[in-house]
Amino acid sequence: MTSQEYQEAVDWLFIQAPNYQIDGEKAYKPGLDNIKKLCVFFGNPQDKIKTIHIGGTNGKGSTSNMLASVLQESGYKIGLYNSPHLIDFTERIKINGKNCDKEFVYGFILKLKHLPEDIRPSFFEFTTIMAFEYFYQQNVDFAIIEVGLGGRLDSTNIIKPLVSAITNVQLDHQNILGDTIEKIAFEKAGIVKENIAVISGDENPIVKEIIQQKATEVKTDFIDATEIKTDLVSDLKGNYQKKNIRVVLALVNELKKQGLNITDENLKSGLLNVHQNTKFIGRWFEFSKEPLTICDTGHNQAGLEEVFKQLNEYSQQKHIVLGFVNDKKIDEVIPMLPSEARFYFVKPSVSRGRHPEDYEDLLKKSNLNYKIFDSVQTGYLAAKQNCKEDELIFVGGSNFVVGDFLEKNL
Repeated sequence: MTSQEYQEAVDWLFIQAPNYQIDGEKAYKPGLDNIKKLCVFFGNPQDKIKTIHIGGTNGKGSTSNMLASVLQESGYKIGLYNSPHLIDFTERIKINGKNCDKEFVYGFILKLKHLPEDIRPSFFEFTTIMAFEYFYQQNVDFAIIEVGLGGRLDSTNIIKPLVSAITNVQLDHQNILGDTIEKIAFEKAGIVKENIAVISGDENPIVKEIIQQKATEVKTDFIDATEIKTDLVSDLKGNYQKKNIRVVLALVNELKKQGLNITDENLKSGLLNVHQNTKFIGRWFEFSKEPLTICDTGHNQAGLEEVFKQLNEYSQQKHIVLGFVNDKKIDEVIPMLPSEARFYFVKPSVSRGRHPEDYEDLLKKSNLNYKIFDSVQTGYLAAKQNCKEDELIFVGGSNFVVGDFLEKNL
């Protein structure tokens, strides 16, 4: 396999299968019938591995990676399935921080051509079965599986994990999951299964009640991570990580009950070495010190509120590079923006990327100091040129903005 053959195979996969990352809502294929057929075709690898299931609106990627790091420090071989990827497709499927082997990806994509006529997988369904099969072939001790979208009807929801967790529930993807917290919480709680403990990290009493009610309904334990007190910290620096750490602690406690050998030192060291152990980037990631340049993939209202709240703790002048996708409600984002900052609004390269000219009428009304750019890189370079040594650059608004930025500059 040449690098060109690999790239052509991945490009073909993106074109052949509906892809939420590129196509948005129209690529979403709710329901488990298709993924079940797909798993049967490949011999049900998901039933041959031990899994941990992590859902939620925000924080599931950070929580998954922190837990993976802790388990790696404990001597276990850990598979990790996250989405979306920022730079390379193989980031979605990792073992002990190493991206999935490209030879495996290439060979597995070729098998897609031999699927029965009645199986037409979405991009996410295909990558999900790919992860299950890779983890099985590589004989991982445990695989941490992140929910793609929602929970109840998500492709990952065919696993029978050792434990499940729901980090939190916020308004996001309302056009798919429902227009209220209650409806979204119901979808997220769909991963709760009989005799499999569920951990909840949400402080909202309404959300807690819905998840707890589901746990009672299926006769399983409900564990409230918000009751955990801890002073442990992580090398993932976002203030919001304090909430995710509590979920990790609850997961570790449950796994220890099931016989896993995880010491206090493993826990502490795992939380402090997430970047090194899992190669996780994009969450309050300090790209450089001079000038201080931070990127964060927070993209829904709750995530962006946390991001700008933390940005406001920095006293220096800020240069903020922001971009969004088509379904983002820009009018809800603008009131959060720090008025004294300089803004560089950009278009993410993905086809769903929204050009700032489309919402410039809102920007004009906002009295923000801004300029518009056709790409993330041109916006970033302008910010870098204007930024003095003691000032700050922030890049974010979307996974795709951060992905574009890192791809050009890492």
